[in-house]
Amino acid sequence: MGDTDAGMDAVQRRLMFEDECILVDENDRVVGHDTKYNCHLMEKIESENLLHRAFSVFLFNSKYELLLQQRSATKVTFPLVWTNTCCSHPLYRESELIDENALGTRNAAQRKLLDELGIPAEDVPVDQFIPLGRMLYKAPSDGKWGEHELDYLLFIVRDVNVNPNPDEVADVKYVNRDELKELLRKADAGEEGLKLSPWFRLVVDNFLFKWWDHVEKGTLLEAADMKTIHKLA
Repeated sequence: MGDTDAGMDAVQRRLMFEDECILVDENDRVVGHDTKYNCHLMEKIESENLLHRAFSVFLFNSKYELLLQQRSATKVTFPLVWTNTCCSHPLYRESELIDENALGTRNAAQRKLLDELGIPAEDVPVDQFIPLGRMLYKAPSDGKWGEHELDYLLFIVRDVNVNPNPDEVADVKYVNRDELKELLRKADAGEEGLKLSPWFRLVVDNFLFKWWDHVEKGTLLEAADMKTIHKLA
């Protein structure tokens, strides 16, 4: 670990070296595993084309408002950026490697909703997550860190108890469509220093509002397409 890591938060440092992400090829076939640290190092991403499996949860309440989080200031990639409910990685462990019906990724989503937002497992049963699609993207965070992910997009409609973990999350809020559009406007205008994560922006620009229609109609399964891998960035 180089000198440039000296300022890394202790919790984030531990996760960077203890967590083993699932390496995949561009067709989402598992090809190995590596530390979260290596998977987010742009030098490794570029030189070895490291691509890891990830997920993004979009949790809506019974009023069909979307729960957003602001990433904590100590996050290594994209600190203090607003994003969807929860964004993380299934780990290289048996329960999170199950490909059938994206069960491994759904197990990981339940685990991380508890870790990051304090949402109890019973509030988000694994069988209630609906995988709607997959996207592949690459996004530098700063000169050193970035993302190169094959991202599973998981939607769930549940009223939940939220108790954010300050090591992971700086703030949370529910938004309706108009409030999200106002957030997008502010981010585009550079107002209030507001920034959105690149993966959230890709989902917003390509899928979110049409999928939100299905959330409100109760027809999310009709929108699901897990065969295609959308190569977006």
